[in-house]
Amino acid sequence: MRRDIFQAIADPTRRAILGLLAVGAMTPNALAEHFQMTRQAVSSHIQVLTECEAVRLEKNGREIYYHFNPSKMQELDLWLERFRKLFEDRFDKLDTVLKDL
Repeated sequence: MRRDIFQAIADPTRRAILGLLAVGAMTPNALAEHFQMTRQAVSSHIQVLTECEAVRLEKNGREIYYHFNPSKMQELDLWLERFRKLFEDRFDKLDTVLKDL
């Protein structure tokens, strides 16, 4: 079963992993050093991120490096765009009401 990006970002640990990988590629061991959990637990989170294509892996010899996939974040951005416009309109209306007070 392929997971979607929304399942991936639902977990705060996975969001933190994405934040780390957005800065640069990392190995599973390097990622695990940032969390108070086992390497296996971190690997489970990485697996979810890989399944939804939020990260991609690159093998370099014996090492595996995980990279952030920014193009997958466009799916989120497109979904959020309609809410962004809705809230911007509401804030504009609120500004108008507040100015009239």
